[in-house]
This record gives sequence, structure tokens and C-alpha cells, in this order.
Amino acid sequence: MKKLILAAAITAVSASTVNAATIYEGKGLTYKLKGDWQVQLRDNASKTKDAEVEFDDLELKNSVTYDLGNGLKAFGQLDFGFKDAAEGKQKGDKLEEAYVGLDFGSAAVAIGKQNNASDEFGVEGAYEHAVSEDAFDAAGQTDGDDVIRMDVEMDNFTLVVSTELEAEGEDSAGDASYELFAATEVAGVELAAAYQSIDKTAGDVDTWGVSAATKLGPVALAADYSVQDNGTTDLAVYNVVAKFKASKSTTIAVGMTEEEVSSTADETQVYANVTYKFPAQKNVSIFAEISDVDNSSDLDLDMLAGMRIKF
Repeated sequence: MKKLILAAAITAVSASTVNAATIYEGKGLTYKLKGDWQVQLRDNASKTKDAEVEFDDLELKNSVTYDLGNGLKAFGQLDFGFKDAAEGKQKGDKLEEAYVGLDFGSAAVAIGKQNNASDEFGVEGAYEHAVSEDAFDAAGQTDGDDVIRMDVEMDNFTLVVSTELEAEGEDSAGDASYELFAATEVAGVELAAAYQSIDKTAGDVDTWGVSAATKLGPVALAADYSVQDNGTTDLAVYNVVAKFKASKSTTIAVGMTEEEVSSTADETQVYANVTYKFPAQKNVSIFAEISDVDNSSDLDLDMLAGMRIKF
């Protein structure tokens, strides 16, 4: 589940492990380990499945930072995911991120296997999705093996640009792409926009989106709208979500995601979830969600409950 408030979600690439556990620190070297483990019991009616245990996140992130002096840092990250292995889809772990880079203070540049700039887009608040989270997610290229990415973070403005190299002839070859994400805050409203162009053999795929988020007293409100054009089919996805605290430890979110495709029937997911974070350890939480998918099939409600541990 992406962060609801946009500006707080975006930092320089090398700062992505701020909340990680520091394993070693000395002589200009910092090594941190970050974990995100989420296990759910889910009755996934939207896909006509029986109740089962699902693994949404089983990640270990290894982060190394060297202080090079004069405000310059070198960093690298290895992120391993064990979700597919836990579900019997593959043996062993899966390398999800592997990149190195330089942090200049207000800007950072990284190269390797990582998320691209369009992955930062979105305000949806659901734990699980029966429809696409946004049009960038529907395009299916929000990360890559041959990504060059730059993050710029200023007082009230964030800019992320990236490109995925075509890498023709390599085992990791993919479609070349270019992405841009920008976010700022104006009069208490956090605004963001993103754009992606994918150069496919069958034709270019262009995707763009805009979003806004604000707080009205104890309630956080957010919405986004994104559109994809692949030359033959137009797709539009929009999200609206409201999130508020029922108590210091309990947060409730309600929202709707709609996917409109020119060649098929629209699909709408309406959801509500509740999350409880244990007061003694905020990184330990339990949650439950119920959602209804309105499409051409007559299916029951999706329901899930789970637990998440982070460090």
C-alpha cells in the first residue's frame, strides 16, 4: 500500500532505508538491514479462489553507504524478495533490487535494477487490488533491470527522472522507457504528476497521471487520475480515498478504484480497511479489509486479514 500523503513518500534514492536497523557504523561506512513481512488470510472471490494464506511482502533490503567527504556519499542496495518462494512459485529467493549510486545531498543518481520514476505515482489505500492500481501499473513497467534514475529533493519540490535501457542482446533486455515524476505542496495541498513513454516494437505506450492529497482536520483525502494510450486501446484509472484515525493506534481507510478500458467493460473496486499498530511497537500491525468488485461477473466480497512486521 503506497503512502497516502505524497510529499512525505518521496526522498532521495539513498535515503530509502531511513527506518532500517543499523547493523554496522564506523569509519565512514554504514550498513543497514530493512525488513517488510506481511502475511494474509484471504478469501479472494474476485479471482474465484478459495480462502488461502497469501504473502504480500517478504523482503529483506541490504543498504550500504560510504561517506566520501565534502557532502558526497556512495550507496548500494540489494533487495531480496521471498514471496514467490513462500507460495511455491519458485525455488529460493528473488533479487528485486540491485543498484549503486552517488548522493550529492539534494540529488542522488543510481544505476541498476530498481523502480523507475513512475512507480512513485499513486494515492490508493487498498491492501489488495482486483483492478490496476493506476495506468502505470497497467502498463506493466514500473521497474527494470537496466534503469538509470535521478532523484532531486528540495525544500518544497521533488523531481524524479529515469530511463530503462533497451539492452538489446542482454538477458535482462526489455522495452526502452522514459519516466518523470514531480511533487510539490501548495496551500496545504500536495500535488503530483507523472509521465511515462515506453518504446515497444508494436508501438509506443504513453501514460500520464495527476494526483492531489490534503488534510481536513483528522481526515486525509486523496485522489489520482491516470491515462494510458497504446495506439489501439485507451485506459483510464482513478482513485479516491479517505483515511482517518479512529484512535492513536487505529487507522481506517475507505476508497474506490475504477478502471475504464475502451475495449471492455469498466471495473470498480470499493474497499474499506482498518489497521491497528501496537502502541509498544509501531512497526508491528494487524489489519483487515473488505472490498467489492463491480464487473461483469457475479462474485462475493473479497475479504482478508493479516499481520505485518517491519524493521
